[in-house]
Amino acid sequence: MIVEVKGLKKRYKKQEVLKGIDIQVETPQIIALVGPNGSGKTTLLNCMTNLLFFQEGEVSLLGKKHTDTSLFYDLSYLQDNRLLYGSLTGYDHLKFICNVQKIPISKIKEVTKRVGMESYVKKRVRNYSLGMKQHLLLAMVIMNEPRLLLMDEPLNGLDPTSAINMRKILLELYEEGTTIIISSHNLDEIDRLTNTIYFMKDGALLKESLQDFATKRYYIQVSDRDKAIGILKEQNILFTENDEGQIGFDETEVDLQTFINLMNENDIMIKAVEDQKIGAEKRYRELFEEELSS
Repeated sequence: MIVEVKGLKKRYKKQEVLKGIDIQVETPQIIALVGPNGSGKTTLLNCMTNLLFFQEGEVSLLGKKHTDTSLFYDLSYLQDNRLLYGSLTGYDHLKFICNVQKIPISKIKEVTKRVGMESYVKKRVRNYSLGMKQHLLLAMVIMNEPRLLLMDEPLNGLDPTSAINMRKILLELYEEGTTIIISSHNLDEIDRLTNTIYFMKDGALLKESLQDFATKRYYIQVSDRDKAIGILKEQNILFTENDEGQIGFDETEVDLQTFINLMNENDIMIKAVEDQKIGAEKRYRELFEEELSS
């Protein structure tokens, strides 16, 4: 068993933050933890990694009790960048990981190239942007080639290019046999990474498969975007625009062929069509309708 959590309960004074959490992961996969701020996502990850005491329940990771110090070599946990030292360089942080975990120093070059931080790894962290700090954190947690990787909001502060690279690395790790549990508010990226999602609400966990309620979102590149947008507004069709200049819409709003016909009728050429499965946001809105309306 890769992950087994049984009846985990965590209380702060009289407030119960985690209300009997159960998780079982038997085969390598990517799992998303999704919920509003304060729903218990970070608390759960901290309890699982023995950073927080919990009052009831059991946690085993990779077949060992979560307090077993030998897990140190096969488990990594990406937390927020407050754990970084501004006076040290990125290289210093990675060298420390190598020394503690008995990893060859030569591994630093390989990992920094994979993450894309070769150009600034020897700069002091106080001069890093938020995205650069996220790159360093990612490099730190993959140095040991973990079998289990826990990540708390790893996509924070990433520009679109960096987010794409992060997704690529996570999918590669999964293909290499790493199980990944990722907490994130980026529902768009969750849809691209996994079908398995645990929604956290009021300290409880609800497991879902996004395949059960996923739909498609189309991203279209057209010859005259401004004209196309005007037409969509006239037709009262809801749409979005992304950083790449594409027009996006859900298949529940208008089907693809109808959109293409509409463009053709107005002499607008379709230059490219991409589609993406969506489901996390749709399900999130259903589960947290009250929070969204408040």
